[in-house]
Amino acid sequence: MRTLFILFFTALIAACNSQVSDGVKVDFAVSEVDSVYLDPSVIDTTELGLIFNPSGSYNSIKAKSSKVKSRDTDGKDFEEYLLNEIVPFWYETEWDFNGYTDIPGQGVIACGYFVSTTLKHSGLNINRYKMAQQAGLHEAQTLALIDKNYITVYGIDNLMETLKNDYEDGLYFVGLDNHVGYLYIKNGTPYFLHSNYIEDRVQIQKAYYADAFQSNVYVVAEISTNEELMAKWRKSEVVKVVIP
Repeated sequence: MRTLFILFFTALIAACNSQVSDGVKVDFAVSEVDSVYLDPSVIDTTELGLIFNPSGSYNSIKAKSSKVKSRDTDGKDFEEYLLNEIVPFWYETEWDFNGYTDIPGQGVIACGYFVSTTLKHSGLNINRYKMAQQAGLHEAQTLALIDKNYITVYGIDNLMETLKNDYEDGLYFVGLDNHVGYLYIKNGTPYFLHSNYIEDRVQIQKAYYADAFQSNVYVVAEISTNEELMAKWRKSEVVKVVIP
């Protein structure tokens, strides 16, 4: 009987571990014991500290942008508003290469439009259509405003080293070979928030474990740590889209 119990328990652990590896990459209640068996790509949402379930109506949340802005607000306020009030409505919205909906959960959204639309709905005065139609480099230059606020890095190994040594926690834009999204660094861990063309939906993943994050080149532009961009956000000044 004891031998049968051990075999059953071992099989149960193996089955659970396989299920986690093949399924959803977000875990909402990870204990220290459970974490032994988890795929390292799984997100511990408690540690991440983001809100995933929206509250209120989307129109009322968008209308708050004018109240969020003030002379005393900074990049952290923008980051909190975009990530925890605007973006929760967008999770699971379907991806499509030609998607440009501005209503979360309805229609489809391409990667560039996901970024430009959520920025606009957070109160950044930008043409979401023109921005989304540009290459990742020019989208990065648009948000950077000045050269010191963006970098180009070749290869994921160089990116890992650069982010570890030179980048603080915050919200960034990242352009890849054929994809764009937000790069969110929390407690030194990079997360990729994007309209995922592989899994056909808006989601957040640990960046280095995300298949869509693999690229030969990365262009990273500051958002919440970008004083020039945040000043334009507070003043509702137009952010001119860089068009080659």
